[in-house]
Amino acid sequence: MKKRISILIPVCNEEANIPVMVEALYKVFEPMPYAWSVTFIDDGSNDDTLGELKRQAARQENVYFISLSRNFGHQNALKAGLDMANADCVVMMDGDMQHPPDLLPEMIRLWEEEYDIVYTIRKDHLELPLVKRKTSDMFYNLINNLSDIELEPGTADFRLMDRKVVEIFRTFKETDLFMRGLVKWMGFRQIGIEYDPALRTQGRSKYTIKKMVRFALQGITSFSTRPLYIAAYLGFLFSLLSLLYIPYIIYSYYFGHTISGWSSMIATIAFFGGLQLMILGIIGLYLGKLFVQSKQRPHYIVKESNIV
Repeated sequence: MKKRISILIPVCNEEANIPVMVEALYKVFEPMPYAWSVTFIDDGSNDDTLGELKRQAARQENVYFISLSRNFGHQNALKAGLDMANADCVVMMDGDMQHPPDLLPEMIRLWEEEYDIVYTIRKDHLELPLVKRKTSDMFYNLINNLSDIELEPGTADFRLMDRKVVEIFRTFKETDLFMRGLVKWMGFRQIGIEYDPALRTQGRSKYTIKKMVRFALQGITSFSTRPLYIAAYLGFLFSLLSLLYIPYIIYSYYFGHTISGWSSMIATIAFFGGLQLMILGIIGLYLGKLFVQSKQRPHYIVKESNIV
């Protein structure tokens, strides 16, 4: 009996890329001895992505789709696909062709060598904007220094997971999913391979600077409480430094020196005020995560699907 492989592809406004992706997958799997299928997760698209998925599913027996009721985010869309997948291994990849389908045979080969997780590491080209490269490096440095997991710079959401890993992943109930960190945290036998990202065939990236910053904060706060410790240490440090003012105040009082310098005072107040707001913000992030988690809302809502 052939082993089954399921490809999961979250899409949002990728109508033009879907036929290209389906054709590329057929070319890759035709010579391979596996039973395979591809499931597109429509994450609240505004164009005719769902219509194109239905047309592809009507023409190709290997194509399935899950349509979510609104945009729940890339990570939650992947969770929807994982929850409904039924295969010996699952591959997650993007639908813009930047995750090259030609890499799939190598990933499957490593899986056959009994690796439970095969993840990929993106090579950053010099053609990429300098800001994107620098912010990406900064993100990985931060999360590696502030958390108990170690992510290689360029780790992508293009990965293969064995059935037993998927079954365990389904049991996770946390609201803010950060899959790169969760997969690394789970352990098992893992191996990473590098790839050159291809150019987008259609459309443009959905990851704005705002989304990338939010994703970074989500990843750091999901795997570390060290920012809370840093906030506490800063509080202690500046409390101790403030004690240095006491001898100066006593000296000025007894010798009649006036304490002047309103500008330095205003600067000090502004600095400590900003520091306090930053610390409150860090605490607020963690409290917010607890608040959202306590609601126990589902990660996603499926509007329709052709998966029986």
